[in-house]
Amino acid sequence: MLIAKVIGNVVATQKNQRYEGSRVMLCRQMTPEGEDMDYTCLALDSVNSGPGDTVIIVQEGWGASTASTGRPGAAIDSAIVGVVDRIDLI
Repeated sequence: MLIAKVIGNVVATQKNQRYEGSRVMLCRQMTPEGEDMDYTCLALDSVNSGPGDTVIIVQEGWGASTASTGRPGAAIDSAIVGVVDRIDLI
C-alpha cells in the first residue's frame, strides 16, 4: 500500500470494457510526513477521490482489480481504496 496525493485526472476516450465507468487518476507518492516523493502512478479510483486528496493506493493485482471494478480478473496494478482524513505519527 502507498500513501499518495491525487495530482490529476487522466482522460481516455477508449479503454478496456472492464474499466468503463472507472476514473483513472494520476497520483504522486508521499511520505507519512506529507513530503512528495519522485514516484508517480496511474490508479483506478474506487472511492470518488479528486485532485488534492491524500489517498491510499493498493498495488496488488487481485485486490486492485476487485476494489476498482467489483470483479476479479481485470488487468489492474493500482487502485485507490481510501481517502485519508489525517495521519497521526507517534
